[in-house]
Amino acid sequence: MRFIILGGGESGVGSAILAQQKGSDVFLSDSGTLTDEHRKTLQEYNIEFEEGTHDKVKEIIEQVPLEGDLGGYEIIKSPGIPSTIPLIQKAIAKEIPIISEIEFAGRYTDAKMICITGSNGKTTVTSLIYHILKSAGLNVSLGGNIGKSFARQVAEENFDYYVLELSSFQLDGVYDFKADIAVLLNITPDHLDRYDYNMQNYVDAKMRIIRNQKINDAFIYWIDDPIVTKEIKKLKPEVTLYPFGEIKHNNSVAYTDNGKLYIQTKEHTFDMELELLALEGMHNLYNSLASGIVAKLLDINDENLRQALSDFKGVPHRLEKVAAVRGVQYINDSKATNVNSCWYALQSMPGKTVLILGGTDKGNDYTEIEDLVLSKARALIFLGKDNSRLHSFFNGKIDTIRDASSMQEAVNFAYQLAEKGDTVLLSPCCASFDLFKNYEDRGDRFKECVRRL
Repeated sequence: MRFIILGGGESGVGSAILAQQKGSDVFLSDSGTLTDEHRKTLQEYNIEFEEGTHDKVKEIIEQVPLEGDLGGYEIIKSPGIPSTIPLIQKAIAKEIPIISEIEFAGRYTDAKMICITGSNGKTTVTSLIYHILKSAGLNVSLGGNIGKSFARQVAEENFDYYVLELSSFQLDGVYDFKADIAVLLNITPDHLDRYDYNMQNYVDAKMRIIRNQKINDAFIYWIDDPIVTKEIKKLKPEVTLYPFGEIKHNNSVAYTDNGKLYIQTKEHTFDMELELLALEGMHNLYNSLASGIVAKLLDINDENLRQALSDFKGVPHRLEKVAAVRGVQYINDSKATNVNSCWYALQSMPGKTVLILGGTDKGNDYTEIEDLVLSKARALIFLGKDNSRLHSFFNGKIDTIRDASSMQEAVNFAYQLAEKGDTVLLSPCCASFDLFKNYEDRGDRFKECVRRL
């Protein structure tokens, strides 16, 4: 087999290492510039690559005949590369298989797969499940859209369990891969620019998490999500269902009642006082419920589960308290790259809030947060190269709006506008690529500016 790896980030480099280890011919191509670390790794493994261009890959694809022998090629595509680019369209036309790192690495491990997706909360839940299993002494690893490359770990290490955060882009390239335990937290509009602004296309990508699951596998989902429940009725999957929600429904296996969290599977019953949970807020209650179901399905004992749910530290850039300055709390929620995620953040704010929004708009509909903004926002600060969509929606609804072209300017405005007892919340609703490398860079810059106040 011969592999073309498109994208030279963590996912691509890991895939290249695994493909070479399995005796395949490998060529990696990245239209941008590789990091020094990734370039050095490829050189150490003697993996052929190009950067700054896809010229050699174009030549290879041109040589593949239109029908008959495909030359034994398979393309492993980075999740960040859209399928609409001409190079991918050419490969599709020639019927060259295009898969994700997840599909590829899954071929070479018999470990149990715990896979988490959702428009919001998946990083927190993935990290929490990993924390629970690691604390209980399991031989477990963290991967997918978080941590080290899944493929590289399969190549270089040996784990019994993988806890994988999966984005819709990664799921797009999954065909034979199967999750032993799948968790779908919610589906709300996101990344519509990658799905032809068609919500059903995005929904279909998310629902691929249950692809290939059978009756002995588990599908954990939020029972009050209308889109997910509609899809379950439509698809009628063979998998065993484990729904959770705030209030007990007839078939709920996890819920709350009278100040306690309850989990009831066929084999186990577990309860815990809500006030002991490390994570605060309604969205984090859902995250704890979903993670708890996974733990009980894997026979984690009650004592270990209670301890892990009570001492988890959370994830950076998700409702992360930075500092209190002159009686104003500053919170970094840079990971809120869609509107629904910002809704959860705003909902958890105790009082008046100076909200920093903006970035690369992905086709956002701000109607979802309108009521919360009107009731809670003292002021809005738009941080981005192009704030026109934000202005067209919020102008005339909020008296105080400022435009900032840098994080320092945004934090300075917030410092001037916030009053004692307020919260300054960075919860942008948008991707970060207009002004920052990624949402981590955006959050780190926010924290730096706040700490200099």
